[in-house]
Amino acid sequence: MANNIILIGFMGVGKGRTARALAARTEKYTVDTDDLIETMVKMKIRTIFAGHGEPYFRELEQQTADWLKKNVTSTIVSTGGGFFQVKNISKLGRIVYLHSSIEGILQAIMEHPKAEKKIKKRPLLQDLDQARALFKQRLPLYRKASDLEISVEGRSIDDVADELQKKIKKLQHD
Repeated sequence: MANNIILIGFMGVGKGRTARALAARTEKYTVDTDDLIETMVKMKIRTIFAGHGEPYFRELEQQTADWLKKNVTSTIVSTGGGFFQVKNISKLGRIVYLHSSIEGILQAIMEHPKAEKKIKKRPLLQDLDQARALFKQRLPLYRKASDLEISVEGRSIDDVADELQKKIKKLQHD
């Protein structure tokens, strides 16, 4: 298993911001799977969903996971909300589930200065009832896929990154 930290969780939970905060503390690099996919196909995620559909996007996530497994070590990887479903995720590194309730996620997004942009870039958040149903469906799957769960609801990114850093150190010494 690569010495990576893989952050999973529902869209908008703060995986990218947490990865950057943790990288600053650990001197590790960070990559984002959605950024890798957009670079690979030269399209925005919402354009991929609109033009090619979710199944194609999931294929791109698997290709990205395969690339990470071959090429990336000692890195913090923030992932898209559905990335946890890739076949080889457990071989990519330690899987950390960042948890918040769906209401907590929606509130954090709505309070963000760029809320409209954040919602627009997440195709699966366009229908809130559908987003709530998807969250409910994925919750046990996130927990099953992860080595560690950290609650982020109502907490600062710095606080979450500090806790994550301590827990990762403990996991490495156990």
